[in-house]
Amino acid sequence: MSDRKPADPLFDRPVFIVSMPRSGSTLLFETLLQARALYTIGGESHALIEGVPELNVAAHNFDSNRLLAKHATPAVTQNLRQRFLSQLRDRNGLRPSVAPVRMLEKTPKNSLRIPFLARVFPQARFVCLLRDPCEVLSSMLEAWRSSRFRTYPNLPGWPPAQPWSLLLTPGWRELAHKPLGDIVATQWDTAMRIMLDDLAALPASRQIALGYDAFTADWGAEITRLCRFLDLDWDRPLNGPLPLSRYTVSKPDPDKWRVNAADIEPQLERLRPTIERAAAIATR
Repeated sequence: MSDRKPADPLFDRPVFIVSMPRSGSTLLFETLLQARALYTIGGESHALIEGVPELNVAAHNFDSNRLLAKHATPAVTQNLRQRFLSQLRDRNGLRPSVAPVRMLEKTPKNSLRIPFLARVFPQARFVCLLRDPCEVLSSMLEAWRSSRFRTYPNLPGWPPAQPWSLLLTPGWRELAHKPLGDIVATQWDTAMRIMLDDLAALPASRQIALGYDAFTADWGAEITRLCRFLDLDWDRPLNGPLPLSRYTVSKPDPDKWRVNAADIEPQLERLRPTIERAAAIATR
């Protein structure tokens, strides 16, 4: 079956970075948005997407951030596309002057929305960013404890002493009153399995995988590879160190996760199938 889609008059092959929370997607986003003639809303799209009443978690009984193709009704699709289009700016802060436009978007919740986004944006391309799970789990634990990433502070049915942080995954109600290590591990595992399943349902021509370690080790080579696949025009020097992203909680270190080893190591065996599946994709 051909992957060829009808021309989109507004969005030319929009690019969605999809990843688990705390995987380095902000660093990748802030680097890739330096490509010429690429437009973003400047940050994450929590309010933009969930500001559409039909897409808010309250409209789905607070079940999760999961969105499927069926949720992309004609009215919702038109509304969301216009909301994105109205906020797009390029690397110099300028609005698009012609259409269709190349858009770059990254919001970790979108790892649960791939079928929906693929329907709303028929030419969408997905960059799957994968990072060592121990590092991600540790950073997610930090995020929960920092109180900086509270996404649903008044989530109905969730213990108020520890407000929900990061993306809202299916089955979250079963995690109430469990230790934070269990909560974060299940949050990661649920979202990762959904993301990998949804990507597997898409043609290879619409997706590319990127390992965080490979990106930070030689970001120039990885950006060149991404731009070639995505057909983006890069016109800036591809050298120098990468800066810290705006959402960094503490300075990166490959062994930093070990401060949370007591919470992480007991989870690894049950996460093993998902860890191995993600590793196979990251290295292909």
